Amino acid sequence: MTLRLVIVNKAYSSWSLRPWLLMTHYGIAFEETVIPMRQPDTRARILEHSPTGKCPALIDGDIIVWESLAIVEYLAESFADLPIWPRAKDARAHARALANEMHGGFQALRNHCPTQFLRPVQKLALTPEVEADVARIEAAWEGARARFGAGGPFLFGEFSAADAMFAPVVNRFHTYDIPVRPQTRAYMDAIMALPAWKAWIEG
Repeated sequence: MTLRLVIVNKAYSSWSLRPWLLMTHYGIAFEETVIPMRQPDTRARILEHSPTGKCPALIDGDIIVWESLAIVEYLAESFADLPIWPRAKDARAHARALANEMHGGFQALRNHCPTQFLRPVQKLALTPEVEADVARIEAAWEGARARFGAGGPFLFGEFSAADAMFAPVVNRFHTYDIPVRPQTRAYMDAIMALPAWKAWIEG
């Protein structure tokens, strides 16, 4: 049975981007259901697929998985032949810690710089709280790259779930023209060069 991923508008949904990017990058076959946001029946339509009334949701037969990180873990378990998480134990632990930090943190950046793929690139004044989030993210990326990134341009060398979890931040840094260090920009460029990223933009 084909997997089905229920998402909302690609222009605005950071949470939907994460599993969509991961599945597309790894060539995991899935059907896509897109529910328009900000419509009178949006929540009711999402509740048909997700008990929280939020997207994304992954449907695999009678199994429903909601929340981006839970979907990532389900995919990693279901497709154990794919390097969704780094293979090495220490790298995998580090990647999971970063993914969870992203899942639960950086609220100032989220609120001040919402995901917006249609917005022209334009600088936005940042608050001290947002600047602190940016500094922590840059340090996290550089730390992962320095320790585990020798095999490629991504956080753990090859693309992994950690990169998918931080992909919306790449959009935020780029769209709001946030000043970043050269190594941060190089990582962002690598994410934005992915065929899966380009396919999301086209969608």
